[in-house]
Amino acid sequence: MISQTLLDDVIRQAEQGALDESLLASLRSAHPGVHFTCCMDDDIVVNAKPVAERPGFNVYLVNSSDHCSVLSNDLGSASGIVLAEIIED
Repeated sequence: MISQTLLDDVIRQAEQGALDESLLASLRSAHPGVHFTCCMDDDIVVNAKPVAERPGFNVYLVNSSDHCSVLSNDLGSASGIVLAEIIED
């Protein structure tokens, strides 16, 4: 489960700088047990809906309760957060 407070904190941190390994390391240290990853937004499946949209990146939730991870919009079943960078054409 990911709380709204945790999600808001992650978004605030991501808004302050680059989506990079340093950010991921900081997030993982601050929130053990939550999986964090960064990717490009165009790597996300077309029909996925972000839980948050910010200038420069979208935020998706991951549910890993089954043996395969899937994108979700349910904070209650989420186990991870994807920060997906948007690069304007």
